[in-house]
Amino acid sequence: MYKSKVLIGFVVLCYLLFAVFEFSGFSKVAYYLHSLIVPLITLIYLLFIKDKSRLFLLFLVFYTISDIMGLIIGNMPFDETRKLYDFQYYFGNLLYILSYLFLVVKICLSLNFRHIIKHFKTHVFVLLALSIYFVYVLQVVIGRDLVLESDYYFELIYNIVTILLLPLSLLNYFYKDNKKALFLFLGSLCIVFSEVMDVANIYITELSVLNFLSTTFALVAFFFYYQQSKLRNTPREQEFKFID
Repeated sequence: MYKSKVLIGFVVLCYLLFAVFEFSGFSKVAYYLHSLIVPLITLIYLLFIKDKSRLFLLFLVFYTISDIMGLIIGNMPFDETRKLYDFQYYFGNLLYILSYLFLVVKICLSLNFRHIIKHFKTHVFVLLALSIYFVYVLQVVIGRDLVLESDYYFELIYNIVTILLLPLSLLNYFYKDNKKALFLFLGSLCIVFSEVMDVANIYITELSVLNFLSTTFALVAFFFYYQQSKLRNTPREQEFKFID
């Protein structure tokens, strides 16, 4: 218990120092601190959660690898050919896509879609329409600064996978109506807000407050994800649970 509190303290310390350096103009130091937050959370999950979900663990691990890779490449000598940047952009974002996909699959495998379609037709229609519109808006914002057509479709896949977390986790909450599902939805809501703030910071205007909000939402998202990982579904909900 004491060791877990120490690691949690390190997470909070990294976040607080990130905020200080971000608003002080030391964006590079802030980026390093930001990149340590999720790896520390993953370490806490590995060490202190007994009943681990394989898919959730893969989500954390792939996200962590991408963050650490960014940290390593950020400390390498400047590359005029920008090959390192391209590698980080494509491979790093691919790891994020895969991490979100593991979370999407985890949610899908815990749902009974026959029950969802039968009892939540209106909800499904509204959430689908909102998700399509949300992805469209993101693509409009991002597309203005993209040169290669392949990058447009790469970003499209990224945004679709990310936005999928929101309707699926909300339907999961409607279906199960318990604390675990609520935390999973709140985590997904915050991770989407984090990605939106990140898009605004990269493609609209680079502001410290946007980067701060993106990191804050991400930290809150992983807090809710971590909390839900410690909870179990009730016996009734286990009837439709195919995999953990």
